[in-house]
Amino acid sequence: MKQLLSFVIPCYHSAETLPAVVEDIRRTVEADGRYDFEVILANDNPPDETWQVIQQLAAADRRVKGLCMIRNFGQHAALMAGYRASRGDIIISLDDDGQTPPDQVFKLVDALDGTVDAVYGDYPADHKFANPFRRFGSNVNDKMAEWLLKKPKGLYLASYYAVPRYVMDEVIRYQGPYPYVDGLVLRSAGRFRNVPVAHKDRTVGQSGYSLKKLLGLWLNGFTSFSVVPLRLATLAGALFACAGFVFALVTILRKLVLGAAIDPGWTSIVCLMLIIGGMLMVMVGLAGEYIGRIYVSMNAAPQYALRQTCNLEEDNAAPRQTPTL
Repeated sequence: MKQLLSFVIPCYHSAETLPAVVEDIRRTVEADGRYDFEVILANDNPPDETWQVIQQLAAADRRVKGLCMIRNFGQHAALMAGYRASRGDIIISLDDDGQTPPDQVFKLVDALDGTVDAVYGDYPADHKFANPFRRFGSNVNDKMAEWLLKKPKGLYLASYYAVPRYVMDEVIRYQGPYPYVDGLVLRSAGRFRNVPVAHKDRTVGQSGYSLKKLLGLWLNGFTSFSVVPLRLATLAGALFACAGFVFALVTILRKLVLGAAIDPGWTSIVCLMLIIGGMLMVMVGLAGEYIGRIYVSMNAAPQYALRQTCNLEEDNAAPRQTPTL
């Protein structure tokens, strides 16, 4: 019996690109001949014809399965919905815009040789965010992931990757309302590998990630999987307290030695108050962010909710619509 490959694709404003992506998957897997496959299209409820296109693709081939969110929950929630609907021995994540070409998939699959738990595509340097802003954001995200999420140094976390079923079973155990897939894979796997893959230019539309969405995604990753920011805030508070004590001691000594020659220094006092007050507000806000997320989680906010599905078996779809904590 052939192993099953599950291609999980989060979909947003991709009505024009999905048919070509699905056809490339079908042609690539059938030409190889070693595997069966399924394609799971998780529609994140964009205001266009994407769901109608998914329904048409599912009607034409029962190996294509569709999920439609009730509202826009975000890319990572859509991925989690697709992962839970998957039945494959190997799960492959890729994009809906054709930039991660399916004809490269066996570079990832063949690299899962039993010595690694997750294989990520590594794009050519000139395709890793040509936009300077996105490149800067990617570099910041990479360094923060190394520091906060213990990402192996040098590992490139692409959106095109493959993991075996035992890793995915651990990933989908997460039921919280703030999923961050990279963090879940990093904590569920122990051995990683990058393999070079091609990366195509975008031909239709533009990235759905605005600055606000990117900041929200980073916040999800760094507050859902690490308490390092809280420890950093505590350390910063301690350092500022020590600096304030030293400054006060120096001021007193100078006043005792130099007497009336010392200017009262109201400007410096105001500056110090603004700096320390600003730091305190940042620390309180950070603690509040953690507390707020605990509150939302305690209220069992759903990770996602499904409006409709296509070609999903009853035992696979029904229990997965509204995950609870």
